[in-house]
Amino acid sequence: MLPATTERVSLHTTTAVNRRIRHETEARIAYFARHPAEIPARLAELDHEWDIERSLEANASSLAFTGIILGATLDRRWLMLPALVTAFLFQHAVQGWCPPVPVLRRIGFRTASEIEQERHALKALRGDFARIEQAEDRAAAAFQAARV
Repeated sequence: MLPATTERVSLHTTTAVNRRIRHETEARIAYFARHPAEIPARLAELDHEWDIERSLEANASSLAFTGIILGATLDRRWLMLPALVTAFLFQHAVQGWCPPVPVLRRIGFRTASEIEQERHALKALRGDFARIEQAEDRAAAAFQAARV
């Protein structure tokens, strides 16, 4: 059985690294609970944070492109690089693991859902979800809270 998309990377990450990433996120949320005026700036930062998937895609495409160029200009054996990279990328798509994942996780790259957890916690601190209860059109208010 294939792991759920939202859990596949964390399932293949050591407990210590998952715990460190979670604690760092919790510490940031605690900081912004004490400094709510800074929440909008942090939300803007989260909009630009690269998740692990984006990083893997960018790195894989760079390596594959490099291998194709080197294979076409220097030596055909360089074509093994894009073949290997795409195999690892496929493995990651299916299983949630490939050789760069442990390294990227140790560096601190988070999954999209880990980033979204921080975003939702900050929005809750800011009061975005409390406004939904008071809104006349709760569906529109909920959609707006999810977007901002």
